[in-house]
Amino acid sequence: MRRLMLLLAASVVAGCQSPLPAANPQMAWVDFSTPFPNDKLLMAERLDKQRLRDGRFFEVAPGSHELIVRFDFEVPGGGGLMMDGPTERLCYLTIQYDHFEAGQRYVLVGQSIAFTPGARLYNAKREIVAEDRESYCLM
Repeated sequence: MRRLMLLLAASVVAGCQSPLPAANPQMAWVDFSTPFPNDKLLMAERLDKQRLRDGRFFEVAPGSHELIVRFDFEVPGGGGLMMDGPTERLCYLTIQYDHFEAGQRYVLVGQSIAFTPGARLYNAKREIVAEDRESYCLM
């Protein structure tokens, strides 16, 4: 029984660390970045209203697409007994970009300022090509 539990635990950990697939040259690839330490998680959630199975990146056909990402970050606590330390905030950000190009790599950068999340999409020249147009936060 103990061996079975160890094997199961090892397979779960290995599955979480699988390598990213090779980029398809006929598609555009979107990586993620969070520059600040309190920005904990940025994950692909939906592409054109369809839920994704792998949240580590977007791979999209050329043209116009709506990207929705999940963004988790810490916010500073208040002065009360229950709010002394930082708490986590979970938000969903929507980015619309009309000019994805095949074979190009983009970077979606999520960042937070206090309670306010934001995201910018950069092209390979590090030019901002889109910003989040809407956000929805659960806390």
